[in-house]
Amino acid sequence: MLAALLCGIVRFACAQELEEARKHFLTGQYDECLRVCAKPEVDVSRNVEWPLLHAQALLVVGRYPQAEVVVSNALLRSTGSIQLRILGVDTANASGNPSLASLRLREINELAGSRPWAYRDPPDLLALGRAALLLGADPKVVLEKLFGPAQKADPNLRELYLASGELALDKNDYALAAKTFAEALKKFPDDADILCGQARAYAPSARGKMLELLETALKKNNNHVPSMLQLANHLIDAEAYAEAGETLARVLKVNPWHREAWAYQAVLAHLRSDSTGETEAREKALRFWRQNPLVDHLIGQKLSQKYRFAEGSTYQRQSLAFDPGFLSAQIQLAEDLLRLGEEAEGWQLAAEVNRRDGYNVTAYNLVTLRGTMQKFQTITNEDFILRMSLHEAALYGDRALGLLARAKARLTEKYDVKLASPTLIEIFPEQKDFAVRTFGMPDNPGFLGVCFGRVVTANSPASQGGNPANWEAVLWHEFCHVVTLQLTRNRMPRWLSEGISVYEEFQANPTWGQTMNPRYREMVLGDDLTPVSELSAAFLTPKSDLHVQFAYYQSSLVVEYLAGKFGFEKLKAILRDLAAGLDINDALPKHTASMKTIEKEFAVFAKAKAEALAPELDWEKPDAKTGFLRRDGLSRLPSPRRVEEEAGRSPISTSEPVAHSTNDLHDLALHPSEPLPGATNATTKSALPRLKVGTQSSGKANYWTLMESARKLVAENKWNEAKPPLLRLIELYPGQSGPNNAYALLAAAHRGLNETKPERTALENWAALDAA
Repeated sequence: MLAALLCGIVRFACAQELEEARKHFLTGQYDECLRVCAKPEVDVSRNVEWPLLHAQALLVVGRYPQAEVVVSNALLRSTGSIQLRILGVDTANASGNPSLASLRLREINELAGSRPWAYRDPPDLLALGRAALLLGADPKVVLEKLFGPAQKADPNLRELYLASGELALDKNDYALAAKTFAEALKKFPDDADILCGQARAYAPSARGKMLELLETALKKNNNHVPSMLQLANHLIDAEAYAEAGETLARVLKVNPWHREAWAYQAVLAHLRSDSTGETEAREKALRFWRQNPLVDHLIGQKLSQKYRFAEGSTYQRQSLAFDPGFLSAQIQLAEDLLRLGEEAEGWQLAAEVNRRDGYNVTAYNLVTLRGTMQKFQTITNEDFILRMSLHEAALYGDRALGLLARAKARLTEKYDVKLASPTLIEIFPEQKDFAVRTFGMPDNPGFLGVCFGRVVTANSPASQGGNPANWEAVLWHEFCHVVTLQLTRNRMPRWLSEGISVYEEFQANPTWGQTMNPRYREMVLGDDLTPVSELSAAFLTPKSDLHVQFAYYQSSLVVEYLAGKFGFEKLKAILRDLAAGLDINDALPKHTASMKTIEKEFAVFAKAKAEALAPELDWEKPDAKTGFLRRDGLSRLPSPRRVEEEAGRSPISTSEPVAHSTNDLHDLALHPSEPLPGATNATTKSALPRLKVGTQSSGKANYWTLMESARKLVAENKWNEAKPPLLRLIELYPGQSGPNNAYALLAAAHRGLNETKPERTALENWAALDAA
């Protein structure tokens, strides 16, 4: 009796210690966790959870051989445990014994086949599901037959949520991953693994939310390696390479042999043209498992995300040399080849992945798209292969080919580039098809066109809906990328690449590209200018859709500043140095000035452009609370409310324009020299009515008050009353554009009065000045 009581006390104490060790593990106190697990009094013979936790902690800190010893010893005592065996697959691979890992998978399969009744507990079902996936089972079957019953039996099994979410992420099913981790967070809100999983699910679509989740995860566990790796991945995308290196150093402090951390270090070395450092980092990543296909796959994937598709595809082929059946490398290679224009092999690989894994979303999307594209018409000449739908090819195919020929003639001469092969241009009438061809996923709105080097994909006018952009401007923009990316061998920072393309749009046609407008003026003179050294990151984590547009505009302003201040030849010299492998932070000061000087002078340049916008107008915004203009407390003119709905017969919306998230959205300039709509060329400032409404004590009319007053009058069908403030706005700010500018509202007023000829004049002048 006493012995049984003592045994119960010992088991209770052991359970308490196990819970303590788990807490240490989940909060990143790995040394404490290992200390508890290594206590001699721990009864490992009766509870496989101890060696499971012990081995997991050893894996996290990079002590791979010791983790394998723990699992091997535990299997001698618990010969039928499939939970130990599935973890033993990880420990065997990590310590460089993939044949042992394969043996353990076969043993799990045999045990499950001979004693299925013994493995019906949720943790065992989870282990069986993981093993089945590694053995090539259909993921949908695993979810239905194994993960589903396990979750039904134990809705609080944390590891099951992690496995299900990881499976969805592995198959690029980000919506399902987000849903899975969201459900898990309701039960485990402080779990760093689950927070990180949710962050990864948001990575393709909401970087800001991703960063918030990673920050929270690292507060819960400041040694959480997956969160630090995801953060490093983001920093590489943002071209914050020094910060990425610092984050990876934190990972390596936890685990000096972490494979993914060293793979990312190899990427950083490649990006700075350090071939020795790249080789050394790759060797460290393969230190224990010499033929690990994941290492080369990750290096290549990251290089491809940096538009180094040729180098990325080489790494994928190395990965497949280690494991010819590694599907992740196969589908990445398929995408790389399609972006390089090597289509035959690319489509074949995508079809093969889809045949072997029907759950791979990217492969399925590509195979489906292939059927659609086979119906496209191809128009060619010696320089271009242009693919379009039959209907659109008949409408403007020849015109598109002519525009591309003009772009090639002008831009290749200007940048001293000789293109080695024809450029492939594919134009899609369906946005979802464009997104699949470009990103592998159908739900990636906001892009008008993307250039990969010699391959360009673009949305056609038919796919743009209520936010049209000029297709000629889009093609010119993207072909400029073709020139600069090939000139630099795809070694350009994003801000410079986009800045040059927007700049060249405007050089080709003043109604293309982007120009200063009231919103940009406010942002430049406020706090929204991004330091040039951080400008590429502004594309990834913008505060709003408007801030994405502004990143493009600011990038073009930097190019305009550099070309004007130092000369266009210096800009070309920078591009040639980038092609030779020089980092932008070295190439820029070599030909211009230090980054500190550039950022200081550029801020002055940008603010001068902002202040030069319609200087005869007062730009002080009305106070949001009082409705009065704020400048010095002297003006107390009420600000009319903003009208949000279209009124009467006006064909023009009277609401405030809504920012549209596009990567090549064109906010186009108007020519001050053009005649005012509704007036003859002889119209002068003195002929236009002088208004008391909106005029300040300084004698200047206020833009915001005049515009809101005009909108209100148009919305109320007060057409005659609306014309004077609109003509006044056009007199003082003839270069305005966008869907709700004074030209548009004036046309609406003329329409309301059945003044057909003035309405037509207003619309023609607007159309002639605004390419969208």
